[in-house]
Amino acid sequence: MIRLGSNSPTRAIILKNYGIDFIQNGGNFDEDSIKTINPKSFCYEATKGKFEELYKKYGIVDMPLLVADSVVTCEGKLLRKAKDLADAKNMLELQSGNKTSVITCMIYKSKEKEIIDISVTTYEFLPFDKKHMQEYLDSGECFGKAGAIMVEGFCKPYIKNVIGFESTAMGLCVEKLKFFL
Repeated sequence: MIRLGSNSPTRAIILKNYGIDFIQNGGNFDEDSIKTINPKSFCYEATKGKFEELYKKYGIVDMPLLVADSVVTCEGKLLRKAKDLADAKNMLELQSGNKTSVITCMIYKSKEKEIIDISVTTYEFLPFDKKHMQEYLDSGECFGKAGAIMVEGFCKPYIKNVIGFESTAMGLCVEKLKFFL
């Protein structure tokens, strides 16, 4: 049994699908306190901040702690969660017909080991259909997702090429985590 220090329903689904027993307790770390715009640095700092908050609250006496965070980058730009519809649309237009990378950092700590991993999955997308993109925006599914993308949903039919694990793009590189468990 591990403690998933995340409010993400997608990370919970990943752990369930891989048969990893967990309880879920997210935190309230303020990502806006991070000043860097370097995508990899931002992802690490967000994960570390969330980990430190939850480690102070729960420790690892009862069970190991797992915290993860993801960001999206396209053309070197840091794409976080969309603030509003216009922000989501701009992010999707940037990624349409372009290469987009999802960076996921995870920190796992038990009494025996501590793992810090940064994984990257890169997608090459075909141009997004404008009508389909507008339907996706109108659905609201784009909110709460880094870069406003869902590789397991909206983006799936537009994937031309992929390098890396889909789980990384969904928010947790479970293949690496399982190796250490």
